Amino acid sequence: MTRGPNKAMAEKCKDPAEKKGRLTTVLALSTLISAFGSSFQYGYNVAVINSPAPVMQQFYNTTYMERYKTEMGQNLLTLLWSLSVSMYPLGGFFGSLMVAPLVNHLGRKGTLLFNNIFSIVPAVMMGASEVAKSYEIIIVARFIVGICAGLSSNVVPMYLGELSPKNLRGALGIVPQLFITVGILSAQVLGIRNILGNSAGWPLMLGLTGIPALIELLLLPFFPESPRYMLIQKGDEKKAKKALQRLRGWDDVDAEMTEMRLEDQSERAEGRLTVFSLLAQRSLRWQLISVVFMNMGQQLSGVNAIYYYADSIYSSAGVNENDVQFVTVGTGAVNVVMTVAAVFIVEKSGRRLLLLVGFGICCAACVLLTIALSLQESVSWMPYVSIMCVIIYVIGHAIGPSPIPNVVTTEMFRQSARSAAFMVSGSVHWLSNFTVGLVFPFMERGLGPYSFIVFAVICLLTLVYVWVVVPETKKKTFLEVSQMFGKRNKVEIKLGDSDLPLKDSKEIPEDPEKVTAF
Repeated sequence: MTRGPNKAMAEKCKDPAEKKGRLTTVLALSTLISAFGSSFQYGYNVAVINSPAPVMQQFYNTTYMERYKTEMGQNLLTLLWSLSVSMYPLGGFFGSLMVAPLVNHLGRKGTLLFNNIFSIVPAVMMGASEVAKSYEIIIVARFIVGICAGLSSNVVPMYLGELSPKNLRGALGIVPQLFITVGILSAQVLGIRNILGNSAGWPLMLGLTGIPALIELLLLPFFPESPRYMLIQKGDEKKAKKALQRLRGWDDVDAEMTEMRLEDQSERAEGRLTVFSLLAQRSLRWQLISVVFMNMGQQLSGVNAIYYYADSIYSSAGVNENDVQFVTVGTGAVNVVMTVAAVFIVEKSGRRLLLLVGFGICCAACVLLTIALSLQESVSWMPYVSIMCVIIYVIGHAIGPSPIPNVVTTEMFRQSARSAAFMVSGSVHWLSNFTVGLVFPFMERGLGPYSFIVFAVICLLTLVYVWVVVPETKKKTFLEVSQMFGKRNKVEIKLGDSDLPLKDSKEIPEDPEKVTAF
């Protein structure tokens, strides 16, 4: 009996002799340039206004005095500063809403280059704000740079996930988070009062965010667009193959091209999904719920509150006020080191284990921190326990909750749904970020140290969800991951008419909805 073309294609895709992907120069440079030019900026702008906050607020007050010949009221100053801080995550939310239309029309690399142009504009605005004597410019620029961050935080993981071979997808998928932590650390170092965190240096410090964008704008055009985008969404097999050959470092990329063609056939059958059609897809229901849970857990777990509370914890532990900034830098360095560790262990340990361990550590650290903060007035050595709890929390978040959700989002969705999925995940991420920034000061005022019990519960609930629902996705093709979710979604994922059916299909109810790749 002659095998059908679909079966032959599927078997070729699963050829055991398929070459194992390696980190070539082109792949490494594409990763570093895109992560430095985009993800670094995201992290840098998270922390850039923390250290120079007092001198920037003084600038706000002085500018107001020069304009209106009266001192700015404390309530107005608080409002303007809150806007300066919160415009960044609010811009991030709006930026995430632009992900799907831009990546589908401009491509992954094209969207990053387009984004870099607009990243340079707010950098110039913030750098010139003191000369212009305008705090309004800072607020508007923070919103614009937030839009850019909302785009880059979703597009870079998508781009790298589609460039990477499946055996390196996890490690390279964590690189953007690594550059985010490096960006935060860089802002903390530059924010030291003897460097740029002073009345003379803060405009330059804010304006430096444009340099990574300029470097990426100049260098990224020399590197490939996503081969999957070129083949599946542009229908240009020749350019897709050429890009894949450059990325892999060898000419024989037939097995990977075959796997991409399977996705191409799926794309033609399903069509490119919008957010609304994604929500209605039964075959993607649990993938979407998982993305929402992981991104909410990541941001509502208290990571931003921990950083917000860190200075007061260090001060209460007896750290000299001038030395608190150096301890904060040390905490940022720990974050970078642990994210580097996650890059090297994610392909061995897997995504699921890192999520479970990370959320477990964060949960325990929040409980211990609550106890330590409650007792530090009565027990002399308890403030040092508080410092250790902050460091342990940072370690836990850095190895799992921070880097893994974007990696798993890339792997859970095929090409037709990936851009819409990142649009949803980005919106949840930034809205949750904005919510914590808005609500935490009131929680701190009302609950005090018991605020962290709320975060402990969120960490525990997310851990339980990951344990019950999220499968291990390491070294799986995108179609294999779809099959893994098929049973939970009560659908049968098939690669062709009767090829490669879902394992344990006897557990699927009679007459399930069938989703085929052709």
